[in-house]
Amino acid sequence: MMKAAKNPAARQYYQAFYQDNHLRFALGMVLMGLKTLCFLVISWILGAILDIIATRDVQHLWELIRFSAVFLPLSLALDLAVYRIRTSFTKKALVQYKALAFQNLSKKSISAFSRENTGRYISVLTNDVNTVEENYLNRSFLLLYHCASFVTALGMMFIFSPPLAAAAILFSLLPIAVSVLMGGELTRREKTVSDRNERFVTQVKDLLSGFSVIKSFKAEGEAQVLFHAASTCAEEAKAHRRWWDFSLVSCANFCGTLVQLGVFLLGAFLSIRGDITAGTVIIIVNLCNNVLSPIQVVPQFWAGRKAAKALVEKLAQVTEENAGRVGEAIPPVLEEAIVLDNVTFGYEADQPVLRDISLRLEPGKKYAVVGGSGSGKSTLLNLLMGAYDSYSGSITIDGRELREVDTDSLYDLMSLIGQSVFLFDDTIRRNITMFRDFPDSQVESAVKRSGLLELLAQKGEEYRCGENGVGLSGGERQRVSIARCLLRGAPVLLLDEATASLDNQTAFAVTDAILRLDGLIRVVVTHRLEETLMTQYDEIVVMRNGRIQERGTFHQLMEQKGFFYSLFTLAA
Repeated sequence: MMKAAKNPAARQYYQAFYQDNHLRFALGMVLMGLKTLCFLVISWILGAILDIIATRDVQHLWELIRFSAVFLPLSLALDLAVYRIRTSFTKKALVQYKALAFQNLSKKSISAFSRENTGRYISVLTNDVNTVEENYLNRSFLLLYHCASFVTALGMMFIFSPPLAAAAILFSLLPIAVSVLMGGELTRREKTVSDRNERFVTQVKDLLSGFSVIKSFKAEGEAQVLFHAASTCAEEAKAHRRWWDFSLVSCANFCGTLVQLGVFLLGAFLSIRGDITAGTVIIIVNLCNNVLSPIQVVPQFWAGRKAAKALVEKLAQVTEENAGRVGEAIPPVLEEAIVLDNVTFGYEADQPVLRDISLRLEPGKKYAVVGGSGSGKSTLLNLLMGAYDSYSGSITIDGRELREVDTDSLYDLMSLIGQSVFLFDDTIRRNITMFRDFPDSQVESAVKRSGLLELLAQKGEEYRCGENGVGLSGGERQRVSIARCLLRGAPVLLLDEATASLDNQTAFAVTDAILRLDGLIRVVVTHRLEETLMTQYDEIVVMRNGRIQERGTFHQLMEQKGFFYSLFTLAA
């Protein structure tokens, strides 16, 4: 039923197919076995009819008609039962398989996922799943059916005529050789189709995501060229796969025709000699279908099954890569401080982006991080969110080193709001609650503190936001993201240029609402240096070339007339 996977991570995916699904699988296999017996009975009926014609035995004919009147409805009922069980098994198997895939995908860290190509995941969860359904799940039943059909048909052939059965086996060596020689290539071509589909989905996603840019730069023609190239590449791979599949089937069918013709001619010769009846010849020839069909399709099915297993291995690999860090769980409460001590970090080892950063972030305080473009502000927040472990120095949370902290528990402690806020095509309330259930009082408190009361009064909490929040303004989307964080209750709120794309009035209102929140550490990366807002921060951290150039309150920094003073004067 399930062979050990080459990749240990893939075993859980095979297990997902059969979890609480063994009974359906076993019952389906039993019914498929019974179905093979039905074909044997049909072959016997055809042979008996021909012998009755030769003997003109009317009484035997009526007995056969009565038997067929009972047998055929039972055969139909068996077919329907087989289909129902197979469908039920496949549905549950795929639901569990995809659920496990998404569950493992959800274990990735934010930074790891953001560095990867989402088109790859779309492909393995759509195109590849279709292949796995057809070539692995459905063909598991068909493989059993064809193998059982081969054995039972061959046994029945030996009962009726050992010489013809032996001849059928001898003739069958030709299609076996053809199927084995050509079947191995199918696995390679199926893998190529998967890879090309992945690139096509990635290209389509990229073009649709950049639709507004394409239109504004009038690059429709170039976009069409890119789409056409990716589409052609994917369809060429499919065409090559289909051609090989067709060639394999055609060669197998041609060899099958030769086998049937050879068996039929030998049977005719034995019948003329009086060794067997004409009805026996019909039985043997009909049973040849049950012998030849497995020979033709089993190598093809097996090759497809191997290709499907390669796709399962691929899914296991992509969901296992860059999984979230597993370490010590920490409580979602900050009691002392987050401390950075001589932290140096670079995306490349010899090119540091941050240099010797030392900083202490205490509960309930507000921190602004300012500086020119490329000074390392966003990188600093990414480090706090556990995006990278390759820094030197130390980052501790209440004395626990960040590298040793479990990623999931870190996300319970910190929330990050970026410049681009993603909203689901769902209601405002469900976007705030992130599809979870919260008491109305908690939701109302988060709505009030984030400044969403006016929006809900106008549109109601059941208003659908549209794809990525297209039905809301930029300020409204940012307030929804703030409400999300407040509802979660994370004690550390990080904002990375969260108001950069908003107009001045909206940006001021959103930032002011954040600064007026109680009980949170707020670390705000911003390029907006309005005095009314700057004076509300407990400390302003001024960064330059990856280092902390200055730090202090607004008035302290203005009195120093250093780098911050220059930035503020230019902004004014």
